[in-house]
Amino acid sequence: MTRINKFVALASGVSRRGADAAIAEGRVFVNDVKPTSGYDAQPTDVVTFDGHVLTPPAITQTIMYNKPPGYVVSRDGQGSQTIYDLLPAELDHLKPVGRLDKYSSGLLLLTNDGALAQELTHPRYQKVKVYEIILNHPLQPLHRQMIADNGILLADGVSKLQLERLRETNDTAWRVTMHEGRNRQIRRTFEALGYTISKLHRTHFGPYSLGDLASDKYKTI
Repeated sequence: MTRINKFVALASGVSRRGADAAIAEGRVFVNDVKPTSGYDAQPTDVVTFDGHVLTPPAITQTIMYNKPPGYVVSRDGQGSQTIYDLLPAELDHLKPVGRLDKYSSGLLLLTNDGALAQELTHPRYQKVKVYEIILNHPLQPLHRQMIADNGILLADGVSKLQLERLRETNDTAWRVTMHEGRNRQIRRTFEALGYTISKLHRTHFGPYSLGDLASDKYKTI
């Protein structure tokens, strides 16, 4: 059984939110009857969307992986080891949702669910991401205010981050919250002010939290 909104999303390529809207608008039928939003589609059901019969979606799989530093999030590491060198071969078909650079660690999602990947990465959904970072020297109060208030101008636009101390008396360890996901954005933001990040670890991505998942371990979600 598959919840009807997930069935529609996977079989049609629309997002879960788009599927929910289509169901509410009466554009989806199950065996010629409008389903409720909580309906679980059965293998024998005939599901139509805007009059077109939907093919039952392939089985999807999504995992949460605690990426260790030093590995590239790519199939071709161009000389570097990749996360696929660490993960079991049966997970090779999964694609990463977003990226973590080689030297970063933490929460990485891999999936073959295209609709989920779109929801988590498209700018209009504004998924919150949370990181823990260590700087090479204490963050100056003025720089903290600049980052949080007006942002730092980078080559691809202004970067604004929310900052919170990880430890009250330590100005080198920070929790960073962001809604964007531009390439190496956090590192570039601090580099523009003369800092180097020695550790960058992602703990949250949208509704997902790394929790106590150990480094180089994964779990199905």
